[in-house]
Amino acid sequence: MEAYTRDEIIRYVEEEDVEFIRLQFTDMFGTMKNMAITKNQLMKAIDNKCLFDGSLIDGFARIEESDMYLYPDLSTFVTFPWRPQTGKVARFICDIYRPDGKRFEGDPRYTLQKVEKEAEKLGFTFEVGPECEFYLFNTDENGNPTTETSERAGYFDLAPLDTGENARRDMVMTLEDMGFEILSSEHEKSPAQHEIDFMFDRGIKTADNIQTFKFAVKTIAKRHGLHATFMPKPRTDFNGSGMHLNFSLKKDGENIFYSKGSEDGLSDIAKYFIGGLMEHVDALTALTDPTVNSYKRLNPGQDKVPVYTAWSFTNRTALIRVPSNMKEHTRLDLRSPDSSANPYLALAVCLAAGLDGIKKHTDPGKPVETNIFKMSQAEREAGGIRLLPGSLGEAIDALEKDELIKEVLGPDITSKYTDAKRAEYQAYRAHVSGWEVDEYLYKI
Repeated sequence: MEAYTRDEIIRYVEEEDVEFIRLQFTDMFGTMKNMAITKNQLMKAIDNKCLFDGSLIDGFARIEESDMYLYPDLSTFVTFPWRPQTGKVARFICDIYRPDGKRFEGDPRYTLQKVEKEAEKLGFTFEVGPECEFYLFNTDENGNPTTETSERAGYFDLAPLDTGENARRDMVMTLEDMGFEILSSEHEKSPAQHEIDFMFDRGIKTADNIQTFKFAVKTIAKRHGLHATFMPKPRTDFNGSGMHLNFSLKKDGENIFYSKGSEDGLSDIAKYFIGGLMEHVDALTALTDPTVNSYKRLNPGQDKVPVYTAWSFTNRTALIRVPSNMKEHTRLDLRSPDSSANPYLALAVCLAAGLDGIKKHTDPGKPVETNIFKMSQAEREAGGIRLLPGSLGEAIDALEKDELIKEVLGPDITSKYTDAKRAEYQAYRAHVSGWEVDEYLYKI
C-alpha cells in the first residue's frame, strides 16, 4: 500500500472528496473496531487528539481509567473502493495511547511492535505470509448468515461449479485497489470454501493486512448476497478453515533461514527458530487457535490436520513444514493457526517463541517425513511427537504455565485474556448441543 505523508493525506482528502475517515483498531480478541469522523475532524485526528472510552472495549480498561487516545498510523491510510466515489470513505489503523502520552499496554498492536523491536535489536527483520481460508455461504430471506450452500465444487474447480467465483474475483480486484499484491486465488477442497493469498510483509504490516483482508472479504461477500466466514469449523461435514503462517527472518536484506552450505539448505538459526516454536507451541495455541470451535478443526481424527508436534520438509501431516528447494525464499510454514486469531497477538507470541529458540539454541529434533497419522502411538512417543492441546481449556492451561508467553503478553492482557477464554470454555462445556439431544434423549 502506498504510504502518504501528513501533508499528502490532507491534500488527498480535500482533492479526492473524502468525506468520512474511520479510525480503526483491534480489541484483545481480534475484533476490529472503529470511530468514524468527518473530514472536518481530520486535523484533530492526525494531531492525535481523538479520545474514546476504553472501558467500552472488551479487555481494555476499567471505567476509572477509561480515557484513551487514537494515534493514526499514517502509513495505513487508504480509501475503501466499495464506497461511493463522491463522499469517499478512508481509514487509518491506529495505535492506542493513554492521556499521559504513554502507550496502552493492552493494545494488541503494541504487543507485536515490542517483539519486533526486540528482533530488530538482534539485527532481524521478521516477515510473514498468511494463507487465509474462508467459506462463502448463502444468506436467508432476511439477509442473515446461514451455513447452507448449493455448491458442489472442490479443489481448484471453476465456474459454473464454483458459484463463488465472481465474488472471489471482486474481492481480489478490491484488495488490489487497496494496495494488496495478490499471489493466488482458488477454490478449496470443500463446497463453498475459498482461499486468497497475498504477499508476505513485515510482521506488523501483515497483521494490519490480515485485519483489512477479512474486513474487505466480508464486505464484498455481502454485496454478492453471501456471507463470508473465517470460522475454523462451520460445518461438521466440511473441512476446517485454517490460516497457515509462513515465517522468515532477514538480516542485512538476506534470508537467514537459508544456508547454501548445509545439506538440507536450512540454517541453524532456522532450526533454532523451529525449536522455539515447538517448545512453546502448547501455549501459542491459546493465541493462534483461540475459540472452542478451533478445536473442532484441530481434531486428530481428521487426515492431514496439523495436530502433531513435528516438523518436516515434505510431510504435510507435521505441524511445521519447510517447503523444499526454496533457497533464498526459505520459509517455515506453521500450519495450526486459524483466522479466529488476533493476528497481532498470534504473530507476537510466535516471533517471541522463535527468538527464544535462537537465543537458547533449541534443538527441534530431526524432521519427520513419514505420515504421522499412520504411525503407532508407541512410534510417536519414541519420536517425541505429541498432540497439540485438545481443547481451549487445555490451551489456556498451557498458556498459564509458560512464563515467556505471559511476559510477551504482559500481565494485563494475560489476566484478562485467560479469564475471558476460561469463561468462554466453561460456557461451552455447560451448553447442551443438538448432537447430545439427538444422541441421548431417546436412549436414556
